[in-house]
Amino acid sequence: MSSYKTEKASVKDISRTSKKKQLFNDALRYVWHQYTQMKKYSDRGSRMIVKGEENLVEDINGKQYIDAEAGMYTTLIGHGREEIAEAVSAQMKRLEYHSLFEYSHPLATELAKKLAQITPGNLRVSCFGCTGSEAVEIAIKISRQFQSLKGFGRRYKVIARRRSYHGITLGALSATGLTKLREAFEPLVPGFRHIPHPDCYCCEFGKNYPNCNLDCARALERQILFEGPETVAAFIGEPVSVADGCIVPVKEYWPMIREICDKYGVVLIADEVLVGFGRTGKWFASEHWDLNPDIMTVAKAITSGYLPLSAAIISEDIAKPFWETEEHTFQHGGTYSGHPTCCACALANIKIIEQEGLVERAAEVGKYLGEKLKELTEHAMVGHVSGIGLIHGIQLVKDKKTKEVLDKKIVDFIREEAYEQGLTYRYRTNGLNIAPPATLTYEQADKIVEILDLCLTKAGRKFL
Repeated sequence: MSSYKTEKASVKDISRTSKKKQLFNDALRYVWHQYTQMKKYSDRGSRMIVKGEENLVEDINGKQYIDAEAGMYTTLIGHGREEIAEAVSAQMKRLEYHSLFEYSHPLATELAKKLAQITPGNLRVSCFGCTGSEAVEIAIKISRQFQSLKGFGRRYKVIARRRSYHGITLGALSATGLTKLREAFEPLVPGFRHIPHPDCYCCEFGKNYPNCNLDCARALERQILFEGPETVAAFIGEPVSVADGCIVPVKEYWPMIREICDKYGVVLIADEVLVGFGRTGKWFASEHWDLNPDIMTVAKAITSGYLPLSAAIISEDIAKPFWETEEHTFQHGGTYSGHPTCCACALANIKIIEQEGLVERAAEVGKYLGEKLKELTEHAMVGHVSGIGLIHGIQLVKDKKTKEVLDKKIVDFIREEAYEQGLTYRYRTNGLNIAPPATLTYEQADKIVEILDLCLTKAGRKFL
């Protein structure tokens, strides 16, 4: 049950005209919004979300929106779950906080064990953080130190992919393959290399699957050989990439990547921060390819966004050298790593996912939503629709043959129209992503497509 109704009094206070005006002004004056052009934001005015219930959010003016971005690919179980609030409250009353620096507590222990049980392969040990970026930093640092402990002191390079996203901290950003996000902060951390993405719609090799020799996967081996295998520590990639379109690799891709990493002793890091915990219709996206990574990074839906928590989950083979002698310590830790209250939140969240069959529901409703979204390719500006489970990407183009990206002003127009029609989604400069909670109804799936169809039609009439 949601706590939505109990909030009416406080929301009513906020909705008073004078209070709203003050909040809008304060938001523009005091809050630096992330990934937001602040001049444009100030000119347009603040958008203020004040409550959420199930698959809807509501703004300060009382208008409701279908949350087709699940907050930020995060709120898998939907908004306003009392079970989470109760679990968090109970833990705060028992032990609100303690560090994991040479201490333990039951919640981190129970959660780490649960993660070992539900993740693929022999992933066993969890090193906790607060954000997805931190989980990636942990994975990179462990990979480098692992190689050193195994006697390969020159293995420090990390290979990632162009058009990938791994986070905002300097190490994670160095792995990220999106130029626009990197260039303002260069020079970045040395030792990172990038190879092409496995995108069959926009193949960097100009080939068509299956007559392509899987060059996107073989590029990893070529890069390892170019760098020198004795210098490469790890490869990192999202099993399903989301930041620059929803890119689902072909069936042979990840098995080949695993084989190449094994051949050269390279640690394989699966970044599941955006796609873990059921979003793709399996507990973890890696399972679609029977992929057993050496390290898996998770965040976002581990708590459905109710509290911040992340983890790098490490295989027994990678963890073993750190356990074997008294000489080796992983020199990493954060004050809030494994925070008891956040761990309680994660356990309650995972329990809901299990009890309500939300992994299976994501597969079923996601398949329906994906089929409906593909109908939008009838629009001249929709070049491609792809996805899996409840994560789908719509590529917007000027021309379907050349696949030239649509003008940003048109993409912006579509987004503003969708917002006016009661739909929020994850915006991209070359398209949009649809990633609602796993509690999405079939009726809401229809409504999402109906609104997008209307917005695309309006954009076509105005600009084409």
